[in-house]
Amino acid sequence: MRTTIQTNGSSLSMAQCLSPKKNAPPPRAAAGFLLLDSSMRPISFNAEAVQVLSYPDKPESVRRPGVFLAGKVRSRLMREQLTEEGPLVAEFRSGRRRYLCRAFLVDTHTNGSTHPCVAVLLERDPSGLTPLSEVSKQFNLTRRERDALEYLLQGLSSKEIADRMTVSPNTVKAFLRLVMIKMGVSSRSAIMAKIITAKLIS
Repeated sequence: MRTTIQTNGSSLSMAQCLSPKKNAPPPRAAAGFLLLDSSMRPISFNAEAVQVLSYPDKPESVRRPGVFLAGKVRSRLMREQLTEEGPLVAEFRSGRRRYLCRAFLVDTHTNGSTHPCVAVLLERDPSGLTPLSEVSKQFNLTRRERDALEYLLQGLSSKEIADRMTVSPNTVKAFLRLVMIKMGVSSRSAIMAKIITAKLIS
């Protein structure tokens, strides 16, 4: 199986992306990465994922990381009940830090057959402040509305949000209008004020 990744107009093999150049220190990962099979068992992962999910223990104390991560995926990343939003949670805590859990369906092709996998990114919440699950429940936001709100709280513009969500800027504006209607506010700046007054900031 040969998987290629497009980056800045160049095509790189997966091996090139995962194998650092000789004499070059490995770059520090900004996010934890897991590649799960259809049974949600880890196929591949990086050291950051082990660090995030092993806290407060030290990553070097993990003897069998594959088995360890399989258990952590089941106990910390899987939803208790299957919903339309998918089997994985959208956010979780590791110590005092809040992490966002983003899942992407990936089709891998081997010997002419397709095997669905799930790529998972574990990113530290840049704001560290807003418990989006609580916001979503209180104001009955859909997943896409919550995604738009999350990016808005990160300070992104409508165009930047559109690029992240792979929709048009007008669609982003529509999502944010619905968020404002549900929150009973009339501007984007009022969204944060509403969250603060609702005592949703941890």
